[in-house]
Amino acid sequence: MEDIIAELQNDDDLIPPNNSTILNDLSNDVEKEILIDVKNVSMLFRLPAEKIDNLKEYFIKFVKRKIKYKDFWVLKDINLQVRRGESLALIGRNGAGKSTLLRLIAGIMEPAKGEISTKGVMAPLLKLGAGFDSNATGKENIYLNGAILGFSKKEMAKKYDSIVEFSELGEFMNVPIKNYSSGMMARLGFSIAVDVKPDILIVDEILAVGDAPFQKKCKTRIKQLQDSGTTFIVVSHSMETLKSLCQKAIWLKDGKIELSGSVGDVSSAYTKYCNELSLDK
Repeated sequence: MEDIIAELQNDDDLIPPNNSTILNDLSNDVEKEILIDVKNVSMLFRLPAEKIDNLKEYFIKFVKRKIKYKDFWVLKDINLQVRRGESLALIGRNGAGKSTLLRLIAGIMEPAKGEISTKGVMAPLLKLGAGFDSNATGKENIYLNGAILGFSKKEMAKKYDSIVEFSELGEFMNVPIKNYSSGMMARLGFSIAVDVKPDILIVDEILAVGDAPFQKKCKTRIKQLQDSGTTFIVVSHSMETLKSLCQKAIWLKDGKIELSGSVGDVSSAYTKYCNELSLDK
């Protein structure tokens, strides 16, 4: 075997010297562990085929089994892989299936077809206030979210001060979060997610909430997590945000993958498509 390797290394026709960087890059890609693997995934929603104006009418038709439904495939045969340390942007218009795909990856919903496998600690920031108890205080919710992510009370006690410091909500920790503004809830949720240093961080438009200084601080922390090997999937309608945070992108259109590739190429194609739609109207 060593003789064969030596012969290959000395054969300029087989491996030109200027290809060594390409081979190293390919080797590094192979070595990166796949943390998210989505295979042939489709998602079906059953929607009422007729408009029902009120709850009474719905209940009567439901009891009499007169409600007719139509099938709506929100996702169709989705395949993707995300490796450790990669950052993926999901791009598409409202209703394209982006948020549904994130919920499937997070394990909140089960696909109608196909399978999804993930590895490591996952912190999903899918909806403002998701995972919070509105009647509990900010402090109590830090421990609650930590438990959901698999951390003990003792472990979260060690993280508590840094979470509060990052969120800048120290004076509100004993206030029930039902009294928090949307920006305050975004701060708390993000601060918890990034402090537990997840293997996978899923972010759905939450970076659009909060003031500009905090958004800037969030992006800086995301960069730090990226440097440490955290995997990201991000949904945002801001192409500039996605290009600053992500390496790769997938454009979802009508539940299917329209295009995948570098975030620059995919975002440019999507922006061109949206501009053409605007001109047609």
